[in-house]
Amino acid sequence: MLDKLAEIEIKYIDLSEQVNDPDIIANQTEWRKLMKEYSDLTPIIEKYRQYKKIEQEIADNLELLNEKLEEDMRELVKEELAQNKQILEGLKKELTILLLPKDPNDDKNVIVEIRGGAGGDEAALFAGDLFRMYSRYAERRRWKTEIMNSNESDLGGFKEISFMIQGQGAYSRLKYESGVHRVQRIPSTESGGRIHTSTVTVAVLPEAEEVDVNLNMNDVRIDVFRSSGNGGQCVNTTDSAVRVTHIPTGIVVSCQNEKSQIKNKAQALKVLYARLYEIEQAKHDAEISADRRSQVGTGDRSERIRTYNFPQGRVTDHRVSLTLHRLDGILDGDLDEIMNTLITTDQAKKLQTNLLS
Repeated sequence: MLDKLAEIEIKYIDLSEQVNDPDIIANQTEWRKLMKEYSDLTPIIEKYRQYKKIEQEIADNLELLNEKLEEDMRELVKEELAQNKQILEGLKKELTILLLPKDPNDDKNVIVEIRGGAGGDEAALFAGDLFRMYSRYAERRRWKTEIMNSNESDLGGFKEISFMIQGQGAYSRLKYESGVHRVQRIPSTESGGRIHTSTVTVAVLPEAEEVDVNLNMNDVRIDVFRSSGNGGQCVNTTDSAVRVTHIPTGIVVSCQNEKSQIKNKAQALKVLYARLYEIEQAKHDAEISADRRSQVGTGDRSERIRTYNFPQGRVTDHRVSLTLHRLDGILDGDLDEIMNTLITTDQAKKLQTNLLS
């Protein structure tokens, strides 16, 4: 590991010189590419330099202990040596995690699609609850949320809603949310007071750039139509809604939330790029299935990942057997404990896989 870190430091120093080279700065495309690589390596190098500093302090401690010292001073050096060894062990673990292969999508914005599943109106209401949960989580992290398309139900909530969350590292934290979310509660429409179980599916897609996907626009059919549902006079009285169909795959994306047909088309194409990118990723994941199985969850929309039980005020994530009795806070966007547990478990599984391979 230390040999690898030494090589990375050499590369980091070289990158530092390149990103400050006037000729490279003049080529903004190349400069941005190198700057991203430099930024990605910075936390590793900072931690490695900390490691080397503590390693040197340990060597100094051992050297001091070989000298003739007063007993009090010897005890102080021994105490410092023990502390430094403990710090070094912690840094070694952190570096091992930092050296794990990074998901290339982690820094990307995300497109989140929420759809009501089993449960009819109650599922739609819970889809609305989940949309609010993710919106509040984005607010807590100072990320931006933008609705791309929505289909409201008669009693409130959404039959389906898609929205983008823009922010540094959005995908790295939200990627674990893909799957089936189950809710157990007494519906507002249920007069008998019985607990019902409903489901909502969530898909989290990394935003894909045009360069990530080879899309032939001749394979795309674009239709315009009049928006429906709540949206105001301009939205509902002009043919501003756009439906994009990718003929080879049969993927259909509709967007109608913007007043402008041009903006709706751009939003729909963003979703199409993300879905096509997801298909390519799935093919890639199938080729490295062992690594995929080592991850926490598969990202499969059919996998039941979490239960929200209202009568008991608890939330259970089934992938990591985590149960928290603070449902209200979680639905208000306090998701960090769940996500941190998922990330830590995922890293542990990957470490185990690396050790066995």
